[in-house]
Amino acid sequence: MSAAFQASLFDAGCDEVTVGPLGAEVRRTELTDGAWLDVRPGWLSGADVLFERLRDVVPWHAEHRVMYDRTVAVPRLLCFYDEGRPLPDPSLEEARARLDAHYRAELGERFATAGLCFYRDGRDSVAWHGDRIGRSSTEDTMVAILSLGAPRALLLRPHSGGPSRRYLLGHGDLVVMGGSCQRTWDHAVPKTAKPTGPRISVQFRPRGVR
Repeated sequence: MSAAFQASLFDAGCDEVTVGPLGAEVRRTELTDGAWLDVRPGWLSGADVLFERLRDVVPWHAEHRVMYDRTVAVPRLLCFYDEGRPLPDPSLEEARARLDAHYRAELGERFATAGLCFYRDGRDSVAWHGDRIGRSSTEDTMVAILSLGAPRALLLRPHSGGPSRRYLLGHGDLVVMGGSCQRTWDHAVPKTAKPTGPRISVQFRPRGVR
C-alpha cells in the first residue's frame, strides 16, 4: 500500500517555497447548519520541497490510545506546536500570517497553534471525527489544513447523517473548515489499498481548539 514519494509535475525543478494569494482564489462551499468549506488548490508552489524539509526536521512521534479494552497505535505520526512555539519552517510562519490576514476579520482572532500529521502510506488514516475539544464544542471556529506530499482523500459528512463529500488534497492545497463545521460535520482521511506515497497535513487552529 506504500509507494515512494513522487513530486508533483507542477513543482518539477522548483527549489523555492512560495505561499500564494488567497482572496479571489479561494472557493467557498456552503454546507448545512451554518457550516462552510473553503478550498484553495495549489496554494503553495514548491510544496514538495517543504514536504521533504518537514519530513526530515519535525520531531515526529507515535501515539497510543485506549479503545474499548485495548491500547492501539494511532495510525499516523504526530507533532504539535502550541501557541508561542516557533513553527519548524519559515514557510509555515508565512502561511499562518497569510491565513490571519485573510480570515481574521471573519474569525475574530488569529490562528495560534499548528498540529502536524505524517501519513506514511495508505495504511495511515484518521477516523471520522470533528475537532470538538475545547471552544469548538460550543462555538463556531475555523480549522485550516495545508496538504503536502501525495494526494489523499478528505471526506466530510453531516454529523447527523447523510452522504459524504470527497476532496482530493495534496501538493500544497489548502482547505478551511469554518462556521459550525466542527460541531455539525465530521471529517476523515480513510485508509486506501492503492499504492500511495507519504503525505503531511498541517492544521492551523485558533487558541483553545483541538
